[in-house]
Amino acid sequence: MRAACIQIDIRRGDVPGNLQQALEGLELAANEGAQLVVLPEMWPTSFAGKGRDDSGGSSPGGQEFDPWGTLLAASESAVEALAQRAAELDVWVAGSALGRSAAGLPTNRLQIFSGGREVMGYDKVHLFSPTAEDLSFSAGMMPPKTIASPFGRISGSICYDLRFPELMSEPAQDGAELLVVPAQWPDTRISHWRTLVLGRAVEGQCFVIAANRSGKDQVGRKPLDLTFSGCSIIADPHGNVLAEGRQGQLVVSAEIDLEVVKKIRRRVPVQRDARRDLYASWNETRLKRSEPEG
Repeated sequence: MRAACIQIDIRRGDVPGNLQQALEGLELAANEGAQLVVLPEMWPTSFAGKGRDDSGGSSPGGQEFDPWGTLLAASESAVEALAQRAAELDVWVAGSALGRSAAGLPTNRLQIFSGGREVMGYDKVHLFSPTAEDLSFSAGMMPPKTIASPFGRISGSICYDLRFPELMSEPAQDGAELLVVPAQWPDTRISHWRTLVLGRAVEGQCFVIAANRSGKDQVGRKPLDLTFSGCSIIADPHGNVLAEGRQGQLVVSAEIDLEVVKKIRRRVPVQRDARRDLYASWNETRLKRSEPEG
């Protein structure tokens, strides 16, 4: 099967423009034969607007962010339009966008769609505090699910989650063969991105389809000027790069052979050899050591 990443230059708050870019990329990927397409993190809106800010300050651009208002509704409409077009093209599509939450602030939600229907949802657990993501979003509380698909077992995570092995081990334990990762990972830490994507592929013995954005943006309550050169990566379970994006490249795609997953898991049975009972006892011991005496 062929998988693809779409590297769009996401414009904060410009939902129609971002949707247009996403649809263009989806059409091109489908024409290349892609059956699974992954978009970057927060592709309909980027990190637009103001969240929970005790100082009373506003976000870059001065937009007030009402998580239950027009921005969320527009984002949901864009996601639905993309999912419907993907269904018409007979393509599975994934990406992250604003999600509704009972906690008040929205979540950063990864969604995977097939046939216009959401088949997997995951709310980002690890919010990136250096850009105050924790002030604008509610953190997820559950690990990503792993679901069956015609291409194999699929799971996913979002951007900063790549740094946390506790969460990233969940899909591996569930037998995920494909891991989708929408991201906005800046050039200043692109060596980390590449290392983590390839490391997670080797660690999970799976293919990783990691879609990163392109362009420039100001991110965070105290705006950081960041450049994104794409650098989307499709990696195999050996840590080989099957495809890597360049600045200005809209679609990055590669052929994926799931027999590679099956062969390496037979030869090196990492999940079978894991000592999870031992790891659990270590955590219990660590917690006891941290408890105050008396």
